Order: sequence, then structure tokens, then C-alpha cells
Amino acid sequence: MQKRWSIRLVRAGALFGLLGAYLGSHMAGAGLYALRPIHAHILLVGWLSLFVYGLFYKLYKVKFPKLVAFHGWSAIIGAIGLTVGMYLQFIQPFNINETFALVAYIIGGSTLLLSFAVFVLVTFTIEIE
Repeated sequence: MQKRWSIRLVRAGALFGLLGAYLGSHMAGAGLYALRPIHAHILLVGWLSLFVYGLFYKLYKVKFPKLVAFHGWSAIIGAIGLTVGMYLQFIQPFNINETFALVAYIIGGSTLLLSFAVFVLVTFTIEIE
């Protein structure tokens, strides 16, 4: 299970990296930088964090596989939720209700925070040789 989560997280991180790079090139080409905070979070919590989690799971054996699965899902859902929530909150596309946008932003960010806390716990449950 851990190998599976390693590659899932690396792939998810790679997708976020591609999206972040595209968004950055689009902003630079258009000369419009309203999406800078979203671009930065896509690259940091999406590409960097997910990729590093995947590498961690490739390098270390965790004693509790269900913790790995919970962390993996919360990391992916949290990264997507935070960045989509930020987009809805700051850009307000499609005349989305402000309360809905704020709630989406808070839920995404809270899920991501939970993911980081679980990862801290995971680092203390590795098998040391």
C-alpha cells in the first residue's frame, strides 16, 4: 500500500507542478498577476508537498499503513480544496456566493492542515533499522 501511495503522491504533485507552471506562464504572458497567491499555493502545497510526501513514503517504511492512506487522501483533497477555495474566495468567478467561497476555502485549508498534522505523526511511526 505504501508503494502505491508513494507513486500516487508523486503523480499528483507532478500534475500540480504542471498546472502551476502553466498558470505562471499564463500570468507572465498576459501581464496579469491577480492569481499570484493561487499560483504560489499550487506550487507549494500541491507540487512541492505532495512530491516530498511521495518521496518520504518511498524511502521509509511506516508501521501503520492505514495512516499512510488517510494522510494521502487528506493531502490530495486538502491541496485541491485549498487552491480551489482560494480561487473562489479571491477571484470570485461565476458570481459565486461569498459565503460558499469562504466555506470552501476554510474547509480546504483545514483539511490541508489536518494532513500536515497527520504527516508529523507519520514521521514518528517509521520503522528504524
